[in-house]
Amino acid sequence: MNNQDEEVLKQIEREVRMREGASKLLAACSQRDQALEASKSLLTCNTRILALLSQLQRMRKAQILQRVGRRLSDDIVPCKGKVALSDLRIPLMWKDSEYFKNKGELHRCAVFCLLQCGTEIHDTDLVMVDRTLTDICFENAIILNDVGPEFQLRVELYSTCVVEDFSLGALGPRRVSILGGSLGCSSGKKIRAAFESSAVCGSICNGAVSGPGSVFPPLSPDLSARGPKYNLLAHTILKLENVQDGFKTHDLSLAATGEFLLFFSPLFFCFLEDSPFWLPLYGSMCCRLVAQPLCMIQPVTSGQLKMKLEEDLNCWENVYAVLRGQSLLCYQSQEDLESEDKPLLLIPIKKDSIVCVSERDPVGCQTIYITTQQEEDVTYTLTTHTPEDTQRWTEALWQHKYNMSQWKQCCEDFMKIEMPSSRKSITLKQGSLYHEIVTPNSPRVGVVAPDLSAEIRTLLSSYYKESY
Repeated sequence: MNNQDEEVLKQIEREVRMREGASKLLAACSQRDQALEASKSLLTCNTRILALLSQLQRMRKAQILQRVGRRLSDDIVPCKGKVALSDLRIPLMWKDSEYFKNKGELHRCAVFCLLQCGTEIHDTDLVMVDRTLTDICFENAIILNDVGPEFQLRVELYSTCVVEDFSLGALGPRRVSILGGSLGCSSGKKIRAAFESSAVCGSICNGAVSGPGSVFPPLSPDLSARGPKYNLLAHTILKLENVQDGFKTHDLSLAATGEFLLFFSPLFFCFLEDSPFWLPLYGSMCCRLVAQPLCMIQPVTSGQLKMKLEEDLNCWENVYAVLRGQSLLCYQSQEDLESEDKPLLLIPIKKDSIVCVSERDPVGCQTIYITTQQEEDVTYTLTTHTPEDTQRWTEALWQHKYNMSQWKQCCEDFMKIEMPSSRKSITLKQGSLYHEIVTPNSPRVGVVAPDLSAEIRTLLSSYYKESY
């Protein structure tokens, strides 16, 4: 077992312990808001466990292929980057009699979103939704680190009916946890314990490997019997092509289970309204999805170069160059860079720029030619002091061009990522985007959940600190 395997096993063991803690908290909850949060934490832990198990399986498969002599792909790998999702809004489509005339029984649900990209999994705050809202608003800013341009960010919307007269005993008998005390034993027992703890969440397992349109069952009776049961309402998968520096609408794939049948068209719904977790989704969501490739925010390489600034073949000037973003910045010295002086020359580097190397010149040093396509083609000529530097700069320029070709529009303009605020207590009611637009001067009325008990806060605080 190598260090990577041990690290993944430690993460699995930690999530299993967190799941055990959430299960015990859920069984001991005496307040509705505590049970809602504990049940959400339980579902999130299950998702992380299954994602880590999938990663461990891929790592073991790669190790087996190496043992039998099969080489893994040596293709060029693009750089990693950051992806951020914020300002998530999901519009609702209530009946006129419910929203405008305020008729019928008040239907209230607690909802949250689960976001998964590989083994990186985040959940939003809980939001209380009833017919006074025209859209569900999640204020969380979720940042995914170390993702490639081939990323697939799965966004899932979960809902559960909120019971005003909360009584955990009425929801079902307390069950003995299926996880035993085997966490301190061998890795095989750790994996088996993790698998057993996650198997009760079959919907998450399917969600981790299935594509859009898949059908996901709700949580198993083991979990639902001990507290609120979250059901998958809808999901979507966001990719690089969905990245845009602005607010954008994305289609939702609406879920259908044995308890919840939903037939969707842009103009009308046909549904079973007696489903307690039901919400009239419009079939779309709005959010801001931006990305920052590392090649755009960090220097790729730097060092001394000799650049030809005149037509004279013998007129060379020593510069200190930095390859960053869409430019090769050339300074007279490294001190000018550190003092933030204006560069002597700025060479545009685009994904369609041409970088080539001469065979040999009369003095035995190779020359690097960079041709940029502007109003007319411009070729810049530069060389290095050693053959090793020539190879380093050439490879860095080719890799940089490849990175930009893979990250596409993310390298055309810099996209700003707002750092997420610290995690707060859940807000159980939000103002509507409709009310913010139509009546901007109206004060927002919201009911904030009471603070969680000291026991729950203590046990869950490490979960959130380590996850965000």
